Amino acid sequence: MFLTVILASLALLSLVLTLWQWLVAKRFPLHQRVSDFTHAPAVTVLKPLKGCDEETAQCLSSWLEQEYSGAVQVLFGVASAADPVCSLVRELIAAHPQRDAQLALCEQSLGANAKVSTLVQLQRQAKHEILVISDADVRVPPDFLVNVIAPLRDPDVGLVNSFYRLANPSTPAMRWEAVAINADFWSQILQSQSLKPLDFALGAAMATTQSRLEKSGGFIALVDYLADDYQLGNKIAQQGGRIVLCPVVVECWSSPMSWRAAWSHQLRWARTIRVCQPLPFFFSILSNATLWPLLWLLAYPTMPTLSIAALCWLFRIVTASNHQARLTGTSVRPVYFWMVLLKDLLHAVLWALAFLGNRIEWRGEAYRVRTRGRLVKLR
Repeated sequence: MFLTVILASLALLSLVLTLWQWLVAKRFPLHQRVSDFTHAPAVTVLKPLKGCDEETAQCLSSWLEQEYSGAVQVLFGVASAADPVCSLVRELIAAHPQRDAQLALCEQSLGANAKVSTLVQLQRQAKHEILVISDADVRVPPDFLVNVIAPLRDPDVGLVNSFYRLANPSTPAMRWEAVAINADFWSQILQSQSLKPLDFALGAAMATTQSRLEKSGGFIALVDYLADDYQLGNKIAQQGGRIVLCPVVVECWSSPMSWRAAWSHQLRWARTIRVCQPLPFFFSILSNATLWPLLWLLAYPTMPTLSIAALCWLFRIVTASNHQARLTGTSVRPVYFWMVLLKDLLHAVLWALAFLGNRIEWRGEAYRVRTRGRLVKLR
């Protein structure tokens, strides 16, 4: 009986946390744009690259086609001249002669995180005080720069970052991951922000200043960390800079992923969050509104329990579908609704595995993740 009461309480708690997450997400002005386009200080965009796929050209072009009245310098960085992305970048630069864009060879390996090694070397060529850092697979709308720069007018703002969506979930594994990214991740971030100011950043697209960056130790302080975006935001927040969320959503375009690749990605994410924020990650299992009603039903299989569990699952599906529809601006096909419940159950397994090891795979290499996300390469 005691176990049944505990599981019933956890099921109710998960429902309350799901409601709370939905309410804070509903209040956020997602997709809202600035009305003042006159504020357009000079900006340098840093784009570390490695390899390319069929989506890379459109992703990179979106940065060269920004509707921005100020000066924009775009620096594309690669670690090797033999990288196939080099020829693509040269073609894009030639197709946009009006844009101050350059391909930079960044051959120095300064630490375990190759992307940050590239950023260190790109920054040396940056002409402007404001920096925008973005991953290679990110596509942005034409008005992104003017929107992400706007909050930096406030001198208390240290870094601006954006929510992102998985734009092309073309396989079942990617549709499962899309629930985690497009439905849950952004609403969980807002839930966290409702408790305390953000002290980390989301790395798909970030804007900060060179002075803020140097005050926090610069990119060089991040070269041995996996979650360089988390560390950058955390260091800037520790220096008194406020972390702000831009309402404009960017898109991440990925090559088709298998279940193994998606699982590896999610496990890497789980273990990274666990070492960066161990206490919040530990308690995150409490919000699993599929797991706890299911365990309660298994422990006490009655019709009233089944009815309440079914209501919990329905509420979870409806709120997750609403989150995903709001972020993506599209409706969610009914055939994929069951993915919400599958995602919750699989993420319960990922949650447990996050505590049972620290080995990850990233960019084809094996690493161990140490305290606060420090990387150690396995030979």
